[in-house]
Amino acid sequence: MWLSLAFCSAALLGLYDVAKKKALSRNDVLPVLLLNTLFCALFFLPALCSAQFGWGWFDGTVLEFAPRGVEAHLLVLAKSAIVLVSWVFGYMGIKHLPLTIVGPVNATRPVMVLLGAMLLFGERLNGYQWTGVGLALLSLLLLSRSGRREGIDFAHNVWIVCLALAAVAGAASGLYDKYVVRRLDPVFVQSWYNLYQAAMMAVAVALLRRPGRRDAAPFRWSWAIPLISIFLSLADFAYLMALRDGEAMISVVSMIRRGSVVVSFCCGALLFRERNLRAKALDLLFILIGMVFLYLGSKP
Repeated sequence: MWLSLAFCSAALLGLYDVAKKKALSRNDVLPVLLLNTLFCALFFLPALCSAQFGWGWFDGTVLEFAPRGVEAHLLVLAKSAIVLVSWVFGYMGIKHLPLTIVGPVNATRPVMVLLGAMLLFGERLNGYQWTGVGLALLSLLLLSRSGRREGIDFAHNVWIVCLALAAVAGAASGLYDKYVVRRLDPVFVQSWYNLYQAAMMAVAVALLRRPGRRDAAPFRWSWAIPLISIFLSLADFAYLMALRDGEAMISVVSMIRRGSVVVSFCCGALLFRERNLRAKALDLLFILIGMVFLYLGSKP
């Protein structure tokens, strides 16, 4: 069951990336991110209120969870901060870079998760996993060469740096998720971390977009903005429910979720008419082959 949920989450993440790219077109990052966190918080607010005030609206459903103490909220608050850092950098990167480059770079996160598990938890990579890591690194090298044809220098482009920081923070979040979900109910985690993120973003926007600031970019409403929240909320729900399974492996789930690159790459080619697709498709192929090796090396 957890594998099916992971694949479902991957497809939704691909659509999430497409909605982000569309919403950020000619738009400022901070208001879009604020609305995204706000809509996500509103989706789970009924379940949160029902649990917190004992209303029993969702008793017997997957949205039922029990209130928890201060320690649990501190764990969720830390997750909110980590994810928000990843989102801020990721949104800036996806706004200024082609989706056919963003997707493959993001697809390297399982490699970071594996390396993080090795460094933090003393895990050891086997031959299949090292092969997957090597192919992922090769794909990044090839992707940097493809990017130069579009004037994108991976070593000196600030938006590539943002994307890399987002990937590192996202990998840290993945490692932390496995720790948190084993201790807390997934719906409790998702409900509260969405609310904490909305509060954090409200403070950030209030400080960085004060009235009268001349350098503040304009905001334009797009119906892609609520779609970001819908796809993300469903993807995260499927992801956290997958991790709830005692047999779920974070390395495998993380790898499967990066399969979202197939959806985002195809949409980048078909909807946004991005260039240099043949070379990027080869880079993507190396990543996908690497993901297969990661799967073979990580399965029970």
